Formats: sequence, C-alpha cells, structure tokens
Amino acid sequence: MKLTVIPAGTLKLDGGAMFGVVPRTMWSKLNPPDEQNLCTWAMRALLVQTADRNILIDTGVGNKQDDKFRTHFKPEGTNALFDSLQQAGLERNDITDVFLTHLHFDHCGGALWKNETSNEVELSFPKATYWSNERHFKWAMQPNDREKASFLQENFLPLYEKGRLRFLPVKQNEVFLPGFRVRFYYGHTEAMMAPLLQTDRGELLYCADAMPSQWHIGMPYIMAYDVRPLLTMQEKAKMLEEAVRKKQILFFEHDPIAECGTVRREATGRIVLDRAGALSDLLYF
Repeated sequence: MKLTVIPAGTLKLDGGAMFGVVPRTMWSKLNPPDEQNLCTWAMRALLVQTADRNILIDTGVGNKQDDKFRTHFKPEGTNALFDSLQQAGLERNDITDVFLTHLHFDHCGGALWKNETSNEVELSFPKATYWSNERHFKWAMQPNDREKASFLQENFLPLYEKGRLRFLPVKQNEVFLPGFRVRFYYGHTEAMMAPLLQTDRGELLYCADAMPSQWHIGMPYIMAYDVRPLLTMQEKAKMLEEAVRKKQILFFEHDPIAECGTVRREATGRIVLDRAGALSDLLYF
C-alpha cells in the first residue's frame, strides 16, 4: 500500500467556530486570524494505492461554487486536486474509488467539477466508484439547521442519481479492503467515516473532522461545528489512547502546517503531540 498526500487547496473558516470554547487569546497564537476573524485551513486528501486500485480519500471543496460561497469561505487553489494527482503520476480516469469521509462541502465538493469549457458539471473521476454510507447520506439529505449550510446537495445528490454512489455497512472496523478498515464517529456529524490504514510503519488514522489539526489534540479544542461536542470529546479520548498504545500516525486533513503527527503520554497522564510534520517524514523515515 502506497500513501501520497494530495493537497486540494485552502479555505478560510471562523476561528471561534474551529476552536469552540477555547478563548481567542489562546487559539489566535496557533493559527492567527485575519481582520474578519477567519483562519486559513488546508483541504488535504490522501491517495491510497494498492496493486489494482487508486483510492482517493476526500476531495476538497471543488471549483463549482458561486461567488456568494467564495465570499464566505475564500477558497484558494480549487484546481489543486487535479494538479496534485498529476504530480503523483495520475489522471482523473486513473482513480478507481473516491472514499468520502462525510458529505460536508469541504470534503466532497470536489467529487464533481465544473467543466470550464462546456460550463457543465461532470464527475471529477469518471471511472470511479464513490463511497459513503446510507446512514450518513440520509442525514445529509435531511439536514438539521445546524448543518444545513454544510450539506450542499449539488455536491453529492448527482452521484446518487447517476448510480455512482455506493454505501458501506455501518459497522465499526468495517473492512473496505485488506489493510483499509473504517472507523465510524458521531460527534462531528452522523456516521462520519475515518479510514484506518495498515502501513509498513504501523497504523495510520485519517482523522477527518474528528481531529482536524494538531491543535485539536487538546481535549477542550472541539469545533463549534460538531453536532455532539461532548461525544466528540469521548471519541477523541479513545482515539488518542489507541494512538499512544499502538504508536499510530494521525493524519490531519485541515492543519495548515502539519500533514500528520504522533502523540505521547506525559508523566501527568496527559496525551500531547509528540511529532508533527510531513507524512513522508513520519511514515518512511
């Protein structure tokens, strides 16, 4: 199994929303906001290559959103997804599977793209099967008021209508393929999927929005976007305990600096960041 980071651009999100109850005086030292209180965050996909499959985990925001959307979130590098894949030696038609951790716009928006020549919206990866789960899909189709702005049906309903979206069973540690299991989390949104990958270095957990950056390792650092923040805290505690015990690598989808990191337990019992940096540094060296 070969893993390659696929940068998919950046966007801006409100710092208070991303750091929840943590005071601005603390989080602003980590990710300094602009004059509108917006911080820059990465959208970082991961390419998983096996002998016969090229699997892309998440897709960023894509290129088809309108000016109002762009005013709010200020996405940059919206064509970076395709460019990054080309740098990895792949074209759109080479992707066999697109694994969508959840259907918020910054994770699945790039599943479809707007053809700048025809102005039509097309499948970003014409030969790929797209993966979600039925429980989360139903949740996204009938969103609560808290998440309504994050679930944009134009990002995922066409996949379903075209018969290209398939559902995984909602079963903890579901095996997607050998060496690729799926964890389900419910704090951020209903039945979010987090890939757990077996590598030569050990296990790597693609945290998605259960832990979007190295700064969210601290227990109080829970996003205000989460629908069940206390459950997120419980899920994160279990995640970190396992990461220490198994010496896992944690992949940060939104961290603007570090692609991934490892954690350790201090003498006090508190779990803290140990190393953070590029995937290649932690995985291959």
